[in-house]
Amino acid sequence: MVTKHLSRIYTALIFVFLYAPIVVLIIFSFNDSKSRGNWNGFTIKWYIELFKNKEILRSLYYTLIIAITSSLVSTIMGTFAAIGIYDMKGFTKKFALNLNYLPVLNPDIVTAVSFMVLFKMAKLELGIITIILAHITFCTPYVILSVLPKLKQMNKHLAEAALDLGATPFYAIRKVIIPQIMPGIVTGALLAFTLSIDDFVISFFTAGKGVSNLSIMIYSMARRGINPVINALSTLMFLTLMGLLLIIYKRSEKEEEKAIEK
Repeated sequence: MVTKHLSRIYTALIFVFLYAPIVVLIIFSFNDSKSRGNWNGFTIKWYIELFKNKEILRSLYYTLIIAITSSLVSTIMGTFAAIGIYDMKGFTKKFALNLNYLPVLNPDIVTAVSFMVLFKMAKLELGIITIILAHITFCTPYVILSVLPKLKQMNKHLAEAALDLGATPFYAIRKVIIPQIMPGIVTGALLAFTLSIDDFVISFFTAGKGVSNLSIMIYSMARRGINPVINALSTLMFLTLMGLLLIIYKRSEKEEEKAIEK
């Protein structure tokens, strides 16, 4: 009993450590003061000012365009790459997996400088296109790592049976394999989306003039003091992601219940 209570307390402390900063941020997004250490009363003026601040809204627009585009492309690429790696054998499979681990383990600063040099050599003008290309590259390995476990869990004989019954390989992937690994694909897509929004170093080195996502804008803002509007924006983004996660959780729960009933 003592061990059980200690494990619960330990788990609770971990969650407090993880979410206490976010809770403080949400509370101070309603603070009627620019100070980040004193509470001067409740207000929603920062939320009103958020939708009037053109600089922040422009950065949010670029952030969402980059994140949505890069997560969609990296999810498609990562899913098909994971299926290809799963079907490999022996040394080829190990080599492909190790290559996939490199961008994950590689420090962001090394990846960022490498992209900058590559784009300069290719004579590509730094801007939104180069940021999207860089984000697709570093997000794809995470999608592969999210999809591979689901491929190992699925019943591979169903795809083989579909091929024996005359289905084309693409039809078997679309109708048999992808429905079985969909939770991994969704997880990979959310992870890619979150990583893209969160990234600063790679975005900073691959962005051109006139293109600034939220991370770059907040970095430049930190020198002269963070605007409390950022607290409001961060709160809305956090609540939106929490809502998406709850919807996905409820959907997967219903699918599991249907599978059990069948």
